[in-house]
Amino acid sequence: MSEPAMTRFPVPDVDDLPEDLRERIAAEEDDAGFVPNVFLAYAYRPSHFRAFFQYYDALVENTELDRAEIEMVVVAVSGANDCLYCNVAHGALCRIYADDPHLAEQLASNHRTANVSEDRRAMLDFAVKLTEDQAAVDEEDFERLREHGYSRRAIWDIGSVAAFFNLSNRMAHLADMRPNEEFYDLGR
Repeated sequence: MSEPAMTRFPVPDVDDLPEDLRERIAAEEDDAGFVPNVFLAYAYRPSHFRAFFQYYDALVENTELDRAEIEMVVVAVSGANDCLYCNVAHGALCRIYADDPHLAEQLASNHRTANVSEDRRAMLDFAVKLTEDQAAVDEEDFERLREHGYSRRAIWDIGSVAAFFNLSNRMAHLADMRPNEEFYDLGR
């Protein structure tokens, strides 16, 4: 039997949720074949669910980054934050979008030794620096990214994904969100 979506707060019954949340959860289940626990966890506070997923959608749909790059940033940041839920869930997405069954574990463990291009390493260095020592981010970091071909908008997008998943990682820790079993085998 799978673990609950989270252990520190009650997991709401989907049937008791507002219609818009039920529709979004049903659509995700149709797409993925299961309901990712983050949907059930955030449903605890419906207004937060709406805001969280609206911003998430904007980050992945309106971006200068490709989906593999987004997931690489998510996993590198989540690795730096020791976030089990996001490392497992987005690790699966990273494996799928990057078409690499080993990349997620490399990024979660130490993005600096992962099998990625120098351009992507610069992107990940920036995202992790913003995570671990945001006050130290300076113009040299922006210049390095520009040298690796990232536009001003792409730099914004890298920072936005990193910042959002710093929030997400902290909420996952707060709620003790548990990864769905299905995520562990995806993209292998």
